[in-house]
Amino acid sequence: MKYSIIVPVYNRPDEVDELLESLCKQSFKDFEVIIVEDGSPVNCKDVCSKYMERLNMKYFMKQNSGPGLSRNYGAERSSGEYLIVLDSDVVLPEGYLQAVEDELQRQHADAFGGPDRAHDSFTDTQKAISYSMTSFFTTGGIRGGKKKLDKFYPRSFNMGIRRESYMKLGGFSKMRFGEDIDFSIRIFKAGYKCRLFPEAWVWHKRRTDMRKFFRQVYNSGIARINLHKRHPGSMKLVHLLPMVFTVGVILLFLIACFGRVMMVYGNPADFYNWYWLVIAALSPILLYSLLIFIDSAIQNKSMHIGFISIGAAFVQLFGYGFGFIEAWWKRCMLGKDEFQAFEKNFYS
Repeated sequence: MKYSIIVPVYNRPDEVDELLESLCKQSFKDFEVIIVEDGSPVNCKDVCSKYMERLNMKYFMKQNSGPGLSRNYGAERSSGEYLIVLDSDVVLPEGYLQAVEDELQRQHADAFGGPDRAHDSFTDTQKAISYSMTSFFTTGGIRGGKKKLDKFYPRSFNMGIRRESYMKLGGFSKMRFGEDIDFSIRIFKAGYKCRLFPEAWVWHKRRTDMRKFFRQVYNSGIARINLHKRHPGSMKLVHLLPMVFTVGVILLFLIACFGRVMMVYGNPADFYNWYWLVIAALSPILLYSLLIFIDSAIQNKSMHIGFISIGAAFVQLFGYGFGFIEAWWKRCMLGKDEFQAFEKNFYS
């Protein structure tokens, strides 16, 4: 068996149905599928039963332990030479596994990952969220873009690794969020060769509304500090940018508000001085919003998605920034450990 595809699932039967259907259409056939139900109140057993004759598939149900340990559970029961970890909310193009096979035949890799895209069927909000999570202007391209400010770390929505390497590293940790980056960091520290496979991309649904998206990126900000505490030296400039953006935008907005108040209640002779202060404070925010709008509208061929992408970009950067600041305060200033500081976020 060449590949074992491992998918942890929690309350996502409809998404699993779409993922399994896309696996049935793969042009490369030497693979098995392992679904690990992570204590879901709404399970996907009936969905999986529809595909038992179409796919070489195993279905397991276990108590809830989080995505990382569920992947380890599946890995222990797999037989492939390479383990491919996918999130349940992805759909694969027909040539996904063939692209992985072609890359491995071209050049050896112990571990790898691929980027993600938005499917035509996604809602405009999902496409805007996808843009904000993949654009160079929001994430620095670190999630698989051609332009990037840091080296590529595979993430759990689309990650592969040799079985032998996986087992030597002990698989994923108990972290409930950021466990994939923790694993990627350990892959690099162990000296394994890890590459981006640009043609092995997936359609990734991510979150369906801005509230859920904010919570996701808020947890990402928290996870970055937790990763820094686990792996000193792993934090790079690109990881600080959302926090800097958040603080900077808030300061500029406060300056603009102060200038507006002084325009109304200050000395009339200074009116235009305060007026230009307001313009100077708001201009960077407006210019950044215009940049996001133009870039997203061109990429998605939609002005509507371009407008939504402005909101998605600010949600992404502010959510990450606030989570980062909270985690920095609790863990670096107050000295709390990961469990004490974020029990509700990661362990409930």
